[in-house]
Order: sequence, then structure tokens, then C-alpha cells
Amino acid sequence: MTKLATKKLGNSDLNITRIGFGAWAIGGGDWSFAWGPQDDSESVKAIQRALELGVNWIDTAAVYGLGHSEEIVAKAVAGASAKPYIFTKCGMIWNDKREIDRSLKQIKREAEDSLRRLKVDVIDLYQIHWPVPDEEVEEGWTAMAELQREGKVRWIGASNFSVAQLERALKIAPVTSLQPPYSMINRAVEAEILPFCLQHDIGVINYSPMHSGLLTGAMTKERVANLPANDFRRNAKNYQEPQLSRNLELAALLTTIGARHNVNAGVIAIACTLKNAAVTAAIVGGRSASQVDGVIPAASFELSDQEFAEVQKFLADNF
Repeated sequence: MTKLATKKLGNSDLNITRIGFGAWAIGGGDWSFAWGPQDDSESVKAIQRALELGVNWIDTAAVYGLGHSEEIVAKAVAGASAKPYIFTKCGMIWNDKREIDRSLKQIKREAEDSLRRLKVDVIDLYQIHWPVPDEEVEEGWTAMAELQREGKVRWIGASNFSVAQLERALKIAPVTSLQPPYSMINRAVEAEILPFCLQHDIGVINYSPMHSGLLTGAMTKERVANLPANDFRRNAKNYQEPQLSRNLELAALLTTIGARHNVNAGVIAIACTLKNAAVTAAIVGGRSASQVDGVIPAASFELSDQEFAEVQKFLADNF
């Protein structure tokens, strides 16, 4: 296994690689927020390739594929010589009709279900997926702290929380990490959330650094037009005009910068987010071993200040 540099996640004892394997897409195509059909054997190969190349953590969620992603993660890591850290999330529940609801009242039951699907005795990082409903944040975070005291989860984190919601959680128990969306297309967290996390020793593992594939350099207008009907991206505003043309121009710039270093646009997109001092690591999805091979350089690539300035100028002129 390759040895990659690591960084400590917030107030925890977890030293994680600068990119982790994101297991959203491997949930498969039969649920509300799917990426279209996915071959389970390809998913297993993708995870195993990431571990072979030195990635030491996987981020999944109970809701991905309505439990299926967690089961695939368990299958993929079963024979691993060095077990990765496994992070998962709660707060999105479903019924027998596969309808998804958001609640923070069943977190302890959800944790038991995730432990069973993941086939582990303890979850390394357990995160509230969304702070919804907002009035249940205190109740939910109290349950998270109890799970930590009981030894069923090692560390507790939040996902998609605002600064105000983080402050409310901090009054109950420490917050180890925040998982926000952050890419060069979506920079909303730069103003308040990332500085707050840096100030309070809350590690940040950002998701969608390539903005769900838009900044990989492989996306085209034709490919967008031909996305499967059950791919959530068909209805996402950044995949529609006029944003689509602008976003593909940004991807072209990242491709140009990447070519200087023999890496693809996605690596540059990830590196741009890791440039922020508040960001501990980025979550990078992979649906095949070859996709993992394409982004693995991001685990060690460092973007120069000059090239980052090129990206910032484009953003200032076009966004």
C-alpha cells in the first residue's frame, strides 16, 4: 500500500489522507438522489483501488442507496490488510415504500443499523447528515454525544450545518468535524463557515470538490444532455444554462493548468479547495478503479499560489 501524507481531523486522533473515498454514487440507481445505475463489482474495485493507493478513509451515509452503500463498503473492506477509517451519516430515514424523510429523533436506532450494515463494532466518525428539522438539532446532537460516551462511535461531526447551528451544538458537546459542500463553483462557505471552523478546531471534510463531475474535465454539454433519467444532476441548476457554459469554461481552465503537471482538471479542482487552511481533506467519489486512478494525484498535489491566482481571477471575472 502506498503511504500518503495525512492531516489531523479537528479535535480527534484521526490522521486522515488529504482525500477520502466518497461512497454516494455507489449506492446505486434505485433511490431519490441516485447518480444512475451502478455496478456493485465496480464499486468494490473502486474502493479497493483507493485503499491500495493509500487512501485511509471512506465517507458514506445510511441513506446512500437506502443502506446499500454501507453494505458495499463493508464488502469492499472485508479483506483489507489495513482497515480504513469509516465515516457515515444519519438523519435521513426511509420507509418500506423507499420514501425518504428527515428526522433527528431516531439517531440511536440509525447508528445500530449502520453498525450492522458496515459490520463494525464502532463507527470512526458519525455525522448528522442535515440539520433538518432545525428544531431537533439539540435533541439530535445530545443523542450523538451519548453514542460517543457509549463507545459506539469514536468521534461526532456535522454536515451542512450553519455557523448558528454549530454554535448550538457546541453548547452540548464538542464538534469534531463539519462536512460542507465546497467547490470553485460553490464557495458559499468561504465567508463565515470555514473561518469559524478554523477558529474552533473543527476539521472540515468538504464534499463535491469537483461539483458532482462538472469540474472533472470530462463533462460536456452532450454528456449532460444524455444523463440517465434517474441521475439527480439532470435537474441541478449548475448543469443548466446559462451556468453550464460558464462552468465548463472553468473546467477548461483547470484542464489547462492540469496539463502543465500531467494531471486532470479534477485534481486541480480538488487542490483549489485544499488550498483553504480550514479544509482538512476532500471527499472524492469514485465509481470505478480507473476514476480513482485519475484523482489520486490530488492526495499529494499542491497548487502554486500563481496558478491559484489564475483560477481566482477567472472566478472574479465570470462568477
